[in-house]
Amino acid sequence: MAHRETNGSKLFITVLCMVAACGAVPISDLLDRASQRSDTLHSLSTTLTQDLNNHIPPVGWMMMPRPSTCHTSSLQTPNDKEQALQLSESDLLSLARSLLQAWQDPLVVLSNSANSLVHPSQSSISNKIRELQEHSKSLGDGLDILSGKMGPEAQAISSLPYRGSNDIGEDSISKLTNFHFLLSCFRRDSHKIDSFLKVLRCRAAKLQPEMC
Repeated sequence: MAHRETNGSKLFITVLCMVAACGAVPISDLLDRASQRSDTLHSLSTTLTQDLNNHIPPVGWMMMPRPSTCHTSSLQTPNDKEQALQLSESDLLSLARSLLQAWQDPLVVLSNSANSLVHPSQSSISNKIRELQEHSKSLGDGLDILSGKMGPEAQAISSLPYRGSNDIGEDSISKLTNFHFLLSCFRRDSHKIDSFLKVLRCRAAKLQPEMC
């Protein structure tokens, strides 16, 4: 399974590189492929979060950090679709790339932590986290190509360093709780990324705002 995903990711980037170099495929088609990838990323992170929900004990929910403490919360992003529609294409792509890049290190923390997670589906969770890493990298590479075609403003990235510990907990409950929190932050950001790319795809396809 993981091998097929890796090959799919490599093919995704290879196709993007080829079409970007020769200009054979319009930006609208490239955005469509990127949007499909981001949709997969968000769906997978949502499934993972749901897998964990039923195994967080009451004390875990009580000690769960607030969403406002996610390491990407300082980035000013649209609160809804209406606000997103007011932003330029370059700003939307810059925001999506900034959020995606901010998760390179935290995804490594999640991947390493999944190996010692006390959960009946630990093996499945570990495999899905690796899939998240693969999808995230391939999407990031694809958005880099798109930003090169959209100009300097789209290439701007806001730095959002992860300052959390590589050790997410000393006991099974704290590990599970902090793992869930970090994954929930990623799910929230993957939803934003997916939303921004869908707005860009709609604009490139010249669809009316209400259809986005």
